[in-house]
Amino acid sequence: MSDRLTHECGLALVRLRKPISWFQEQYGDPLWGIRKLYLLMEKQHNRGQDGAGLASVRFDMPPGESFLERERCAKRNPIERLFDDALAPARGLSEEALRTMPESDLKRRIPLLGEVLLGHLRYGTFGGRTAAACHPFVRRSIIASRNLALAGNFNLTNSPELFDLLLEYGLAPVGGSDTGVVLEKIGYAIDCEHDHLISTMGPGSFAQLDGRALAREVSANLDYGRILRRAAEKFDGGYTLGGLVGNGDAFVCRDGSGIRPAFLLITDEVVAVASERPALAAVFDVDVRGIEPLEPGHVLSIKRDGTVRATRFCDPRPIRQCSFERIYFSRGNDHEIYEERKGLGKNLAPRILERLGESVDRAVFSFIPNTAESAYLGLLQETERIMRNRGAEEVCRLVQEGRATPERIRTLMDVRVRAEKVAHKDQRLRTFITHDAARRDLVSHVYDITRGTVRHDDTLVVVDDSIVRGTTLRESIITILAKLNPARILIVSSAPPILYPDCYGIDMSQLGRFIAFEAAINLLRARGDGALVGEVESLCKSQDALAPESMKNHVRLIYDRFTQDELSAEIARLIRPADSPWQGEVEVIYQTVEGLRRAMPSHTGDWYFTGDYPTPGGYRVLNRAFLNWCRKNDARAY
Repeated sequence: MSDRLTHECGLALVRLRKPISWFQEQYGDPLWGIRKLYLLMEKQHNRGQDGAGLASVRFDMPPGESFLERERCAKRNPIERLFDDALAPARGLSEEALRTMPESDLKRRIPLLGEVLLGHLRYGTFGGRTAAACHPFVRRSIIASRNLALAGNFNLTNSPELFDLLLEYGLAPVGGSDTGVVLEKIGYAIDCEHDHLISTMGPGSFAQLDGRALAREVSANLDYGRILRRAAEKFDGGYTLGGLVGNGDAFVCRDGSGIRPAFLLITDEVVAVASERPALAAVFDVDVRGIEPLEPGHVLSIKRDGTVRATRFCDPRPIRQCSFERIYFSRGNDHEIYEERKGLGKNLAPRILERLGESVDRAVFSFIPNTAESAYLGLLQETERIMRNRGAEEVCRLVQEGRATPERIRTLMDVRVRAEKVAHKDQRLRTFITHDAARRDLVSHVYDITRGTVRHDDTLVVVDDSIVRGTTLRESIITILAKLNPARILIVSSAPPILYPDCYGIDMSQLGRFIAFEAAINLLRARGDGALVGEVESLCKSQDALAPESMKNHVRLIYDRFTQDELSAEIARLIRPADSPWQGEVEVIYQTVEGLRRAMPSHTGDWYFTGDYPTPGGYRVLNRAFLNWCRKNDARAY
């Protein structure tokens, strides 16, 4: 993705299944759990670079001492800084002390040393860039089992309504962020669970417990299936949420449509959850086949006594796992993702060959950015396979006609696609450090080119994983590639055109920023069909006050006027730099939705391509996004 988006936070949970003293004896390392959490977060650093945080619950702390600790950081290199601070108290201890010091003394010396650890990586979709905006968020109480630390990878479309619901409960929440609202909603459900259990166990009940005995029994019987069922009943969005409770319980839950990912590993030593499967495989050195996804609509609870249980907390829904996870967000060292991305490239090969015609030998294939490399490999392999098959058919024909010669056969079967690394990204260049005019000059230097790889009569085929706004293509990539002086630049997107907002994790709620929408509006006006915009606006206004369940996608009427090829041609015009002296052509080829589904049939979350949203709130966000565009309002649509 050449345009930077804020998106997709990362989650990591580590719950030790042995006492810290066991790790001290077995590995000589009482900090084993903290180090594993650090590695899990580093292996997922692609998911969040705006900040990081961690929380820890420590078992069996004496009365009066802290049992839930938290640290957060929003400075540069936040993961390193966070764990430097977390482990700073241990640096004054010798290896001998770490191996022999009693567990209770170690916990006093190292506040974040605990049996249950929750880490979070933040890509901000809303709110500030300060440590205060970083997860985990904490809800405090003097009752251990009512304390909650919460972190998540999520967006909800209806946070204002949930905030109002909290007011109806008689609560006084501060702030209206998604995370704050969800924290209070789950915290309130935990309070209700306490009240329910007290009513069945406390004075006046059959059990007749009171005091510490009642508190222990209530804590042991907290039902996280029941808690999440109450808390998430009105949630509209995509989410994976992880929580630590002060009594030592922990939970992770996943939305009913499976929009946001979560993977689970259980061994004799640990229960661990992460947003990406390869991170778990690498950190704990296990076969990926031993790592399972947390089922959508289920909450995994890990009780203080070690009991692990997965419980359904919401009604079954159609599974709509986010396809952008597979196209772009997740790291490509997951074998399934790697093969899916190659499949995306493979699907594009016939259309690219058709576009190249007889000039395949005058084409150079490459990719930008690095996340497009797997699709690029799939494209190369399929292109060569098709060309070999064509060569074999030609050989058969020549043999039948008696015109086959060794030289001609060798020529037909010696198929090689010209593949070059024509551009390299300068990871050190930071383009946000100055005003917009100067930033445009810096952006033009983000990529360096390999001169001499392309001839003046070549077509340069460049694979991008997706095109969102087209800004970087226009202001940087096309300008840089034009310096190679090809006859034509063919930009190939392994994803279909992004037509609609996303509100489940990716910060793509402003419709007017999508280059595909800009192209569609341009085409309408060029054809004298501009009145359709007003018609769609009227339709959107007419349903603006309706419940989301009653809303429809009226924006679709604009896109229905055009074929994908027509949109692609206008997008190609838009991404061509107006002031470039280069005289060559720019073309764009997009993946089709059908090709996307063939490549990743299990990930049917494609609403940003199709406008088919998995929850009612998505249609409300789309409606608002279009009306905001009509009113020249740049506000977020949810």
